[in-house]
Amino acid sequence: MKVVLDPVHGYIELDDFAQELLATPQMQRLRRVRQLGYSNLVYPGANHTRFEHSLGTMHLASMLTKNLDSIEGDKKTEIKAASLLHDIGHGPFSHVTENIIDKYTRRRHEDIKEVLGKGEISEVLKKYGISPGNLAKHVKGETSVAQIISSEIDVDKMDYLVRDAHYTGVAFGVVDYNRLINQMDFYEDRLVVERGGLKAAESLLVSRFWMNTSVYYHHVTRISESMCSKAVECMIENQELDPSRLRQMDDIDLVAAMRNATGYAGELSRRLDTRRLYKRALYVGLEDVGKGVLKHRDKIQRAENEIAELAGVDSQNVLVDIPKTPEMLEMRAMIKTDHRMIPLNEASHFVSILQEAHMDNWRMGVYSPKEHCEAVGKAAKDYFEFKKAVKQFKLTDL
Repeated sequence: MKVVLDPVHGYIELDDFAQELLATPQMQRLRRVRQLGYSNLVYPGANHTRFEHSLGTMHLASMLTKNLDSIEGDKKTEIKAASLLHDIGHGPFSHVTENIIDKYTRRRHEDIKEVLGKGEISEVLKKYGISPGNLAKHVKGETSVAQIISSEIDVDKMDYLVRDAHYTGVAFGVVDYNRLINQMDFYEDRLVVERGGLKAAESLLVSRFWMNTSVYYHHVTRISESMCSKAVECMIENQELDPSRLRQMDDIDLVAAMRNATGYAGELSRRLDTRRLYKRALYVGLEDVGKGVLKHRDKIQRAENEIAELAGVDSQNVLVDIPKTPEMLEMRAMIKTDHRMIPLNEASHFVSILQEAHMDNWRMGVYSPKEHCEAVGKAAKDYFEFKKAVKQFKLTDL
């Protein structure tokens, strides 16, 4: 048994099985994949990686399974391994390349069956009698015990919320995960939170709400990640990057490839290197454009081309970013009280109002180089039929 010192959880114990998994190239690659993509352009300390997050998730999963007598020992070992390996399917810059990898390979980061079934990880699993197929199902959330690492409230969220808050320095990552873990159990094959953990569950949702606003959906993060995604897709279309290889690359590999890219991709890479980012030509909420704007999510390239034509600029000077409708799956978590289960948003009036507030924070963006922002912004307003209501006040209203 060895221990490593983690700045979030303190000392984390590693048995021989965990040590051998950590020593595989697939796990070591995660040392070079940043957890928060380009968020370090906003928060300079946000350079932590998927590697330490994986360690933290394993640590919390072990804490939780230790309290659950309903889970047999072999399943506890599988969950421990699955929690450590759950992010090995992430590409460079984590979620920045997620949709691109999915588009060209039809695989999400949870799809790791082929990674577990061959190579060094497969050999370690075989040595300890662990089924790669079972682990793959756990990571995809296809088993009952998988709720520990993939559900409305799970150890994955507990770790990344606290960890991301720690490394960004924001003050919104206060999650009482010790209390939450000690108040979780399986009831009718469902991972639930006992009534005594309600306040701790509320703290997790509040943390998620503020982290979304301040970190995950910060406009600079969205702009830089949109630029990176566009560069990568251009490289794939120009046959300068093999999409099947993208998933095995780390951040260093991708940055090197982007720096060697030609044309538009190369220009975007240079802008990212020097932080000469595109600016917000249009940045509005659903109340300004209506939910009809979401129909454009599957036709982003067409929207960019038509806005550019309306603005009289090259299409390379327009990036459209339409996030999916925000949702807080954590609200579906079940609270066990008086031998019955009720959804978290019914158990807590405080939580019930967070979903509406979450929708208020949604923003779509149209980004462009500074010198084209005025023209692109005007064209984008026309294209998306932006109609900002102007309220007229009377002196008696003031």
